[in-house]
Amino acid sequence: MSPVDLRALRAFLLAHTVAGLDTVEHLADGSSRHQRWVTGEGGPALLTVTLPALDVGTPTLAADGPADAVRWALAAGHRWVGLDVDPSAGVSALAEDPVLGPLVRARPHLRVPGAADPFETAVLVVLGQHVSLAAGRRFAARLVASFGVGCPDGRHRFPGPALLASLDPVALQRAVGITASRANAVVALARAVVDRRLTLSSTADRRSTRGVLLDLPGVGPWTADLVALRCLGDPDVFLPGDLVLRRALGGVSAADAGDMARAWAPHRSLAVLHLWTDHALDPHR
Repeated sequence: MSPVDLRALRAFLLAHTVAGLDTVEHLADGSSRHQRWVTGEGGPALLTVTLPALDVGTPTLAADGPADAVRWALAAGHRWVGLDVDPSAGVSALAEDPVLGPLVRARPHLRVPGAADPFETAVLVVLGQHVSLAAGRRFAARLVASFGVGCPDGRHRFPGPALLASLDPVALQRAVGITASRANAVVALARAVVDRRLTLSSTADRRSTRGVLLDLPGVGPWTADLVALRCLGDPDVFLPGDLVLRRALGGVSAADAGDMARAWAPHRSLAVLHLWTDHALDPHR
């Protein structure tokens, strides 16, 4: 396995840590340990990702639980930290680009993080619509505190589609402190997954999945595209309306950002992570 930009990955994980769901421990040697419960085939397992105190290196993944659950959790961990996608093709294609080239050459081992739990990530994307990343994390923490599944160590697992689909949107709105539109979108998303109208995995058809997402109340192009990037593993996603990306490109309009990004196809997801990282997550080393 090629090395990983651990500094960028650590910044991304810390920026997306949800209280009650994720636990981060900063160790004496400068490394960090990131833990969460995940549920899949075989039941729940405790996933641990350890990032050495290096700028570039190899993460260590471990899981505790029944054998089948451990296998599933380790696969989920690989997706979560981007180990399942080699960025080398994108690096080669973008390294000489006049805009992205300096960022790519400075961080040739940066990867696109995926989703340990695609449904969870999709819900968190909905909660983060039109608000700051910090505000989205607060909403997520309230959702986990109100509806999460308790674990033996006092932490929580994210509520599954069936649980969220059964909620009254008004009750969800009050518990989490979100708008009625956003609460309706979360419940509609969960119901679409339960009804099998929506599949959130790398094997799903990307075009039809985007169509289903856009048909849900309160879901727009930014949300559908970010779900494609994080949950479906689409390597060629750009979010022209994203404020951070537009600022990273010099404060351009959404239309101009989209026009600029055409030159980066079919590696626009990698471009997004480079711009986010350099501008907001771990600026200008």
